[in-house]
Amino acid sequence: MSVDIAKPAELLRETAHAEILPRFRRLDAGQVRQKTEAIDLVTEADEEAERVITAAINRMWPEALVVGEEAVSADPALLERSVNADLVIFLDPVDGTSNFVAGVPLFAVMAGVVVKGETVAGIIYDPMGDDWVLAEKGSGAYLRRADGSSVRQHFAQAVPLGDMAGTASPFYLPREQRAGVLANLAKVRVSSSFRCAGHEYRMAAGGHLHYCFFNKLMPWDHVPGTLICTEAGANVARLDGRAYRAEHSGGGLLLASDAQSWETLRREVFTV
Repeated sequence: MSVDIAKPAELLRETAHAEILPRFRRLDAGQVRQKTEAIDLVTEADEEAERVITAAINRMWPEALVVGEEAVSADPALLERSVNADLVIFLDPVDGTSNFVAGVPLFAVMAGVVVKGETVAGIIYDPMGDDWVLAEKGSGAYLRRADGSSVRQHFAQAVPLGDMAGTASPFYLPREQRAGVLANLAKVRVSSSFRCAGHEYRMAAGGHLHYCFFNKLMPWDHVPGTLICTEAGANVARLDGRAYRAEHSGGGLLLASDAQSWETLRREVFTV
């Protein structure tokens, strides 16, 4: 099946303007709930946006299995069914929910299309900037603005380890391993975490980061961004060197400028 990426991209934008932005900095206590822990939140905006997008996708592509973050929270078996589905659209209605709840304008709406296990399209929409970073497999990655203009995206060129600036999210590592990784990050120039994978992937694809590291691998967080950064020229792999796939939930994920930078980061920073 061929998916016209323009349709789901516009769907994310329309839903963000209808369901997400009107609730930004207007949530009351009854519209926010804790899921698994204090940093794992869900809001009325997440739930309503996912409901609207899922319904629209079901109408446009009834053969697709839509796997949204909040749907999986309600029915974990949905994620298991996605492994063998021919066409899956992974959906994160509000990536960076903690930022959204705090009133920080750093959140995104993301979708990734997987056909028979292979990621073929990724979309990251920024409601605040009203633009997308998106990619189709084999066609490059682009920043596309609402006026229709677009700019090709390129991952940053390689630099020595001590000059690297990037993002790392080691917070889901076991405590002992986390302590080692945090100590090793002193070897790079800059390490940050935006608590929003979508914006970390956007920055990386645009050439503003030399590396990204993630440990908790939920497909709605990483299917879109890994394709986008791969198409932008990044070296993307799990820490064991294998390619990332949507069914992977652990094992770490590292993006770097090239294979040599990737191996240096893996050896010097993220292996303890």
